[in-house]
Amino acid sequence: MTATPSPILTRTTPARERPTPPAPCAVPVPRRLAGRFRYERRTASWSWSPEMSALLGLARGGAHPCTELLVRSLHPGDRPRTLDAITGACTDGLPFSLRVRLGSRGGVERSAVLVGEPVADPTGSVDVLEGVLVEVPPATRSAPRPEGSEDDRVRALETEVSQLRTAMSSRAAIEQAKGILMLLTSCSEQVAFDLLAHISSNCHRKVRDVAVAIAESASGHGTLPDDIRSLVRDVCPPSPRMH
Repeated sequence: MTATPSPILTRTTPARERPTPPAPCAVPVPRRLAGRFRYERRTASWSWSPEMSALLGLARGGAHPCTELLVRSLHPGDRPRTLDAITGACTDGLPFSLRVRLGSRGGVERSAVLVGEPVADPTGSVDVLEGVLVEVPPATRSAPRPEGSEDDRVRALETEVSQLRTAMSSRAAIEQAKGILMLLTSCSEQVAFDLLAHISSNCHRKVRDVAVAIAESASGHGTLPDDIRSLVRDVCPPSPRMH
C-alpha cells in the first residue's frame, strides 16, 4: 500500500490580529502630605515647613506662625484638646499624637494626625517641641472596598503614627545629648554630633541608644554603661553628672 501524503491546509483568508487586552487601570494612590513644625519655648516662637502651611490652608509667606494660627486652622471641636496636648508637652514633657480635623477644602473635611515630641535640655526642662502633621487621605470610592479594609487603614495609620513617634523620640534624644556634649566641651553642634557618631561607632551601639544613655545619666536617671563612659571620658572632661 502506498502512503498518501496528508494535504497541507492553508489559510485562504488573512489572519485577524488578536486585540491587545487593555492595560489594567492603575488605582490612584492618594497623596499624603506631611509638614514639620518646631516651637521654641524660651522665645515662644514657632516655625514650620511650607507643607505645614499648605495643610493648614495658609498662604505661603502669609501670617507668621504662632499657636493661635495653628489652633484656629483646626476643627473647633479639636482645638481644646490640641491646646492641652501642647501645654502638657511643654510643661510636663509628655509626647502626644492626636487625630484632628483640618479646615474644610472645597466643603470636604480632612483628617490628619498631629504628632509632638518635646526636647528637654540637660536640666530636664522642655526647651523645644518638635513634630509633624500628616494628612490622612480619604479612601478611594472608585471600587468597592474589601471587607475589613477600614480596619486595615486604622492599623496602618496606627503603625505609621508609632513610627513617627519613634523617629521623633530618637531625634529628641539626639538633640538633648548633643546639647550636653556642647556644654561639656564648648564645641559646635556639628562637632557634638560627630562625637556622638564616634562613640556610637566605637561601642557598637546605635546613635540613639548612646544619646539616651548620655541624657539619662546627665539628668540623674541612669548610669552610663562602661563602654560609653570610657569613650565619653576620652572626648569630655569628667563631670559629676556623668556617673
